[in-house]
Amino acid sequence: MTTTQIGTSFLRIEPKPIPPMCNTRRMDIRSIAKRSQTMKRTLKTAALTAVTLFTLAARVQAQLPDPGMIVDDRTALVITDPQNDFLSPDGVFWGAVAESVTENNTVENLETLMRTAKQSGIGVFISPHYYFPTDHGWKFAGALEAAMHDVGMFDRAGPTDLEGFEGSGADWLERYKPYIEDGQTVVTSPHKVFGPEQNDLALQLRKSGIDRVILAGMSGNLCVESHMRELLEMGFEVAVVTDATASAILPGLDGNAAAQTNFRFIANTTWTTAEAVQHMRGQ
Repeated sequence: MTTTQIGTSFLRIEPKPIPPMCNTRRMDIRSIAKRSQTMKRTLKTAALTAVTLFTLAARVQAQLPDPGMIVDDRTALVITDPQNDFLSPDGVFWGAVAESVTENNTVENLETLMRTAKQSGIGVFISPHYYFPTDHGWKFAGALEAAMHDVGMFDRAGPTDLEGFEGSGADWLERYKPYIEDGQTVVTSPHKVFGPEQNDLALQLRKSGIDRVILAGMSGNLCVESHMRELLEMGFEVAVVTDATASAILPGLDGNAAAQTNFRFIANTTWTTAEAVQHMRGQ
């Protein structure tokens, strides 16, 4: 404190305190350092969490059981939709499935399965897909179902009318006819959407004493997967032949990848065509 004389009066001047600039800077630095440490801990925790989740996922994949399935006299081969609209380059849906059909070698693999089943005395059941004129009067539909109706996929003149059927999109692929039309293969009533809930496949299998199914056909993420799920729910064992199926691949949508994932998660087992042949031959 200082005292200054002004005239005869004295004025006392109190000194102003100097702002603690250094202290403020130190506090800011400490605050920043503290936030930095917190951020580092958060990032470290996130990294550890990611590593843990990845490790757990890898362990689950490694530990996912494969129950397997035996092939005996209570086993049959079931094929869905071995028809031109899916499997022929002239089919109305070929553009969507061509990549997957070609990559999986589906056409040839399906024929290999049918030929091997016939040679091994294993029953063959076909679950076809047909639409009749009255079916196009339905009031609503799912996405792919609507697409099939729009392009006339699997269309037939009527339930008992074969006019125009020969060589149509609803007909069998020509190379399969010797196996399907041999008088021994069971052709079920048609399924109408994707699964066998509305046809007589399960009845035909049960009446034939079948408990185990080798499943293949078209298309993987629709009819094959729907048949797999329903057959399992009804108490059948199911082995899916993964390269004897194929699915639509569209921009941003991979039906084949989706199907292959679900086959592995859900079926009793999955086989390649070569593996299925060995099992059917009892090797």
